[in-house]
Amino acid sequence: MKNLNFFIVTILLISVSTFGQRGPIRERFQEKKEQIKALKVAFITTELNLTPEEAAKFWPIFNAFEDKQKEIKKQKLRAYLDQSDANSFDKLSEKDAATLLTQMESAEDDLFQSKKKFISNLKGILPSVKILKLKKAEEQFNKKLLQQYRDKKDRR
Repeated sequence: MKNLNFFIVTILLISVSTFGQRGPIRERFQEKKEQIKALKVAFITTELNLTPEEAAKFWPIFNAFEDKQKEIKKQKLRAYLDQSDANSFDKLSEKDAATLLTQMESAEDDLFQSKKKFISNLKGILPSVKILKLKKAEEQFNKKLLQQYRDKKDRR
């Protein structure tokens, strides 16, 4: 769920910062997205102290995992996100709500299974300590990103 929150905050951060700028919004959005990705790669590489050999094996697995997570969230959680307005929930029938809840559970299970597979794949290339550090590094990066967003918002 934290990843979903991070994803939503990231999207908000990028979209808010692009609205105040000139130029095609889609291009600016993509640039910001790439900047955040580059910062994340640098941050994680530094925090995990990856050797060149580890990095060469780690990043393809990490990128594939993130792509899979985005795909699941985009496809399977879309219905939930479309209904996330509290008033929309009040308008749902019990049957529709139960269906939506089942879809959410399925998506969360898919996310969990993807994470388990990711960790299993990492065990073959990284020591367990670095896998634990990865979780912490991702959380730290997300906190820093959110703090930057808040600081930028406060300056306006």
